[in-house]
Formats: sequence, structure tokens, C-alpha cells
Amino acid sequence: NCDIVEYENEILVLADVPGARGDEIDVKFEDGTLSIHASVERRQPPETEYLLREYGVGDYWRTFQVSEAVDAAKISAECANGVLTLHLPKAEAVKPRKIAVTAS
Repeated sequence: NCDIVEYENEILVLADVPGARGDEIDVKFEDGTLSIHASVERRQPPETEYLLREYGVGDYWRTFQVSEAVDAAKISAECANGVLTLHLPKAEAVKPRKIAVTAS
């Protein structure tokens, strides 16, 4: 599951990646495309015979089209408690700015 929220200065992406370690998550941003790949290790050896199995092991792959107005050099990421948080700062050129009006 992912949530994407737009704020005045950044786009925030929150992606659930339970079981993935932060150092095994690959995030790329290229030509307006944000890609997330996270690997998850098996909990049990492959030959395990389960009485009940509800947890499926598999990698996470997500791709999103994001505005090219993101400052790619300033993207940051952290992972805690199974949630990947990506901060995609907006480029200065697209941020809203207040224009002062002078009286004459």
C-alpha cells in the first residue's frame, strides 16, 4: 500500500514494505518515474511444511509517474517500522511564490 501526498514544498510518498530491510530497498527517480523495489527474505526454509500459511513472501515493486518538477538531487528516504518514507522536494521553479506589490 502507498500514500502520496502533495504539500507546498514537497511530494511525500509513504509505502508499506513490511519485512524489508532499509539497506535492501532500491529507490530510483528518472525522467519523472519513481521506482521502488524492496526484497523480503523468507521467514522459513523453502522445504518447510506449513500447517497454515497466510504470509506470502515476495519482493515489492512499485512504479509511479511523478511530476518532473521534483529536485532529484534532494530526494531523501528513510525506512522505519515497515514503512518507507520518501521526500521529493519540489524544484524552486515550480514552488508557489508570493510577489510583493509596491504602492506608487
